[in-house]
Amino acid sequence: MSGHSKWHNIQKTKGAQDAKRAAAFTKIAKELIVAVKEGGGITDPANNSRLATVITKAKAANMPNDNIKRCLEKAAGAGGGDNYESITYEGYGPGGVAVIVETMTDNRNRTAGSMRHHFDKFGGNLGASGCVSWSFDKKGVLVIDNSEEELDEEEVMMDAMEAGADDFEADGDVFTIYTLPDDFNAVVANLSKYTFVSAQIEMVPQNYQKLETEEHIALMEKLIDIMEDDDDVQNIWHNWEQE
Repeated sequence: MSGHSKWHNIQKTKGAQDAKRAAAFTKIAKELIVAVKEGGGITDPANNSRLATVITKAKAANMPNDNIKRCLEKAAGAGGGDNYESITYEGYGPGGVAVIVETMTDNRNRTAGSMRHHFDKFGGNLGASGCVSWSFDKKGVLVIDNSEEELDEEEVMMDAMEAGADDFEADGDVFTIYTLPDDFNAVVANLSKYTFVSAQIEMVPQNYQKLETEEHIALMEKLIDIMEDDDDVQNIWHNWEQE
C-alpha cells in the first residue's frame, strides 16, 4: 500500500503541531468521553474496544496518563457524558481534492454551517454523504519513527505480520503498519514493545491527487488549517499528495 505519506506531511509542520498540542488533547478528551458513553459507561478498555482504540491514539500523541484518567473519571461521573454526536462530512477541496471531515458536536446546525462555510471560503464545496468516501479505505494505521535507525526493517515487518497486521510499508525512516479496523487493538497489544508516533483508525486514500497551481496549494493549506482549528472537528482525511 504505497503512497500513504501522511506522517511525512505531519513532520513538515511539526512546529505548528506542537503549538496545537493542547487543542489536540482537548479533541482526544472528547473522544474518550464519547467512547465511554457509547460503551455503556464502561471505563475499562479491556471491555470497551472503542475506548481501547482511543487510549492507544492518546498515548501515541503523548497525552499524559493523568489527563486520560481524569477524562475517564469525568465520563463515569454523573452527567459526564456530554451530549456529543459524531457526524461525518464529505466534500471537495480546491482542485477537486477529496476531503472527509469527522466531527463531534453538541449542535449539528452550528457544525453543518461551519463546514459549508469552510469549504466555500477556500475554493471547495460540501458534498453529499458518500460522495468521496468510496475512494478511501478504513484502516488501522500505526506509525513508527525510525529516524535514529535503531530498528531493523525486516524484523519490524515480520513482527507486524505475526501480530496480525494487514500490510507493512517502509518509507525512508518511517515504518507504517496497516490493520483491518477490527484487528487494530489486538495488533497494538501484540506490538507492545514498539513505540508509535501515531496510532489510530484512519480513512486512507486509494489514490492521491496533486495540486498544480500555487493558488490551489495555498487554499488547500488554509482549508486544512481552519478545519484543524475548529473545535467540532476531530479528524480531517484527504487525498492531496503533498510534495
